[in-house]
Amino acid sequence: MDRDEDAPISLPLRPNERPPSPRPIRKDEVDILERGVHIESWLPERRSRRRPLLLVHGELGGSWLWHRYQEYFAQRGWEGHALNLRGHYWSDTTDYETLDFATYVGDVEAAVDRLGGNVVIVGHGVGGLLALKTAELRPIAGLVLISPALPAALRTPARLHQLRAVPEVFRRDLVGWAGMPEQLRRRNPDLTIADVLRVQHMMGAESGQARRDVLAGVPVDRAAVGEGTAILVVGGGLDRLYPEGDSERLAAWLGAEYQPYGAHSHYGLVLGEESHEQVAASIRAFLEAHRL
Repeated sequence: MDRDEDAPISLPLRPNERPPSPRPIRKDEVDILERGVHIESWLPERRSRRRPLLLVHGELGGSWLWHRYQEYFAQRGWEGHALNLRGHYWSDTTDYETLDFATYVGDVEAAVDRLGGNVVIVGHGVGGLLALKTAELRPIAGLVLISPALPAALRTPARLHQLRAVPEVFRRDLVGWAGMPEQLRRRNPDLTIADVLRVQHMMGAESGQARRDVLAGVPVDRAAVGEGTAILVVGGGLDRLYPEGDSERLAAWLGAEYQPYGAHSHYGLVLGEESHEQVAASIRAFLEAHRL
C-alpha cells in the first residue's frame, strides 16, 4: 500500500538500551569572537566517524539545557557542541532589545561554518525553528527538531494586540515558569523537583522582538531545506508551549520521520533526569539508521 504523502514517516522501533560502560569524556569550548557567542563541547575521548551534533536551545535557554544529551551521546561516540545564542548563558552579554530572530539565525550559521557542513543540527523549541531555517540556508547532514516552534506556513499569524503584549525583554514568567516548584512539577510530571529548580534557576532573559518574529511567522522554503537531508521530528504530549499535534503536522509537512512521546513535557524531552534517555535513544536510533 502506498504511503499517504501528507503523513509523517513512522520511526522504526527503538533499540533496547543497555547502560554503556563509562567512557572518558573530554570537554572543550569554542568562541566565535566576531559574534560574541560561546559553544560548549563534550567530546568522546577518541575521535570517531560519527557526525558532530550542533545543539541549539530555544527561548531563555543555554548550553545548560543539553548537558544530559551531551553526556549520553559523547559516551556513544558523538561530539556534542551546545551553542549559546547571543546574550545567553556563557555568550557575551548584550542589549536584548537589539536582537531578533535573524540575529539568532546568524549565530547558528556561524556555528555551522565553524564546525563544518557535516553537522547534524538538534534544536529544541524555538531552537528547532532556528535549526530548520538554517537548513534552508546551509547544507547540513541531518536535522532533529524536538518540540519545535512552527514556521509561517503552518501557523496562524498573531494578531497585532498579541504582538504588542510581548515586552522588549522578557523572563520566565512569560512562559509560565515563575510559579512554585511543586506546582510546576504537577504540570510537568516527567520532571523531578531538582529538574524544575534547575530550569527555573538557569533561565535567563530573552529578546521580545525574536518572540514577536516567531509569532508573526518565520518563512521557511521547504524545497530549499537540503534535498535528501534526514529529518526527525519529536513531539511531547504534555508540552504546554508547543503542542504535540503541531510537531506531527510539521513532520508531515517536511516528509520527516516522527516520534511522539505522550508522557513528556517540553523540558522533559531534553533534560528530565528520568525522561531524557528514552528520547535520546530514539535520536540515536535515527542517527544510526542514517549513518550519521
